[in-house]
Order: sequence, then C-alpha cells, then structure tokens
Amino acid sequence: MDAALATAVAALRQGGLVVYPTDTLLGLGALACDRRAVDRLVAAKGRSAAQPISVCLSSTEEVDRYARLTPAARRFVRRHLPGPFTILVRPSSESRRSFAATIARRPTIGIRVPDHPTARALARVAGPLTATSANRHGAAPARTRSVARRSFGRAVRVYLPATPAGSGVPSTLVDLTGAEPREVRRH
Repeated sequence: MDAALATAVAALRQGGLVVYPTDTLLGLGALACDRRAVDRLVAAKGRSAAQPISVCLSSTEEVDRYARLTPAARRFVRRHLPGPFTILVRPSSESRRSFAATIARRPTIGIRVPDHPTARALARVAGPLTATSANRHGAAPARTRSVARRSFGRAVRVYLPATPAGSGVPSTLVDLTGAEPREVRRH
C-alpha cells in the first residue's frame, strides 16, 4: 500500500473525511459504519441528514453481503460493475446492522463499485465508505483536489491524488428493486 493510501485509511479509521478519486467524480468518504464520521460528512456538505448517502464497496462480490438482489439485479451487477453506476437496492440485514443510521434505516440503499483502483483499494482496506460527490450541497461537484480543498478545507483530513481523473459526470442511478433494472438518473 502506498503512503497516500495508508494515510487516508488511518484518517478514515480515526473518524476523518477523505476526498478520493472515482471513475466519475471525486468522492467524499467516511467509513459508512461510523455514525459520527457520517454525521461530519453531512455537516461538511451542508445537506440534510434526510438525504440518502450511497456506499462505496471494493468489489462486486461484496454487493451480495450488503444487498438483497433479484435475479435481474445480479445480472446487472455482473455486466456493469465495477463501473459508473450507483445501484439502488434493498439493504441486507448486515447493511442495517453495520452502516450508520443515516444510511441503514432506509428501505433502499445506493451502492457504488467504481471502476477506479484507488477508490476500490480504499474501500477494501478501510471498509465500506460513503460514496457522495465532493461538493457542498447545491454546488457543482469538485473536479480537482484544489477545488475540493477550497470547499472543505480542514474538514477533510486527506485529499488523495485524483489521477487518472474521472469522467466528470455523476454516476447513473439504476433502481434494481423491481423485476427489471430501471434508470432513475443519467448523468
């Protein structure tokens, strides 16, 4: 593990926030199981705790652990993840036990498995992270570390390098709770 990733993992384990690269945008991460860290993330973004927060996983194999998947959902995951999609699924009992209340107490959960090695390595070593764009609520997503740093300052402990840069557009949100996948939001 390189030094920057090790520093980010340590910050997350201490309840800190991290800006990390994904295949779409820069993400703002906290450990999804740490209620205080998730609360800090919500405050840093300036958004309501009632708004959903997605979770970043390290691999498609982890999806079954945190979601109840239909056969159609399984096919979608196999074909499209890792990739620029956030899947909306029913949470497993482990999701409800493991993730902070702002994430786990909803009827659905958003899950990301980004096609970016740094994002997946961070989630693999530290554990499931929040997967929300690095921006203040209502502002355009940060595309560079310097823009993210201007938005969050010292509220974020680590700003990981964003190379290679993501596509710059949000992930496509796909609802996998029904019999067939349904696109909810496209870029």
